[in-house]
Amino acid sequence: MGLFTSINIAATGMSVERLRTDVISNNIANATTTRTQEGGPYRKQGVVVEPIANKNPTWRLPFANDDMDNGPGKGVRVREITKDKTQGRMVWDPENPDAIQSGPNKGYVEYPNVNIVNEMVDMISANRAYEANSSVIQGSKEMFSSALDILGR
Repeated sequence: MGLFTSINIAATGMSVERLRTDVISNNIANATTTRTQEGGPYRKQGVVVEPIANKNPTWRLPFANDDMDNGPGKGVRVREITKDKTQGRMVWDPENPDAIQSGPNKGYVEYPNVNIVNEMVDMISANRAYEANSSVIQGSKEMFSSALDILGR
């Protein structure tokens, strides 16, 4: 592992959490959008994260199989941003121009499947994860500084 590996790993986490915050903000902003360019109401988006695997780790757990990639990774990355396909809440409003015009749901307007409370909880979680990664970077900087002070004596 290199000197700045911990900082690089934490930086990937911060990047992912910033994107999660952007997606959550977009969900909150569109919580009442009943008409999109694709047609229909806005669909809640989510971020799918995956680890950046280290294919040739220099550190291995003792007694581990050679098949296992159990060394430290290189951080995380966003695999994709998904749209939640579940149906949103239906509200009776036949005067609304976005009301369904035929079928059993005639007169109802489908609102986005965004739950503001859940989005706020996710926002707090993303902010705390961002702060944790920031603390890792700060701790690494302090450790490097202490090492340089020891070497300077």
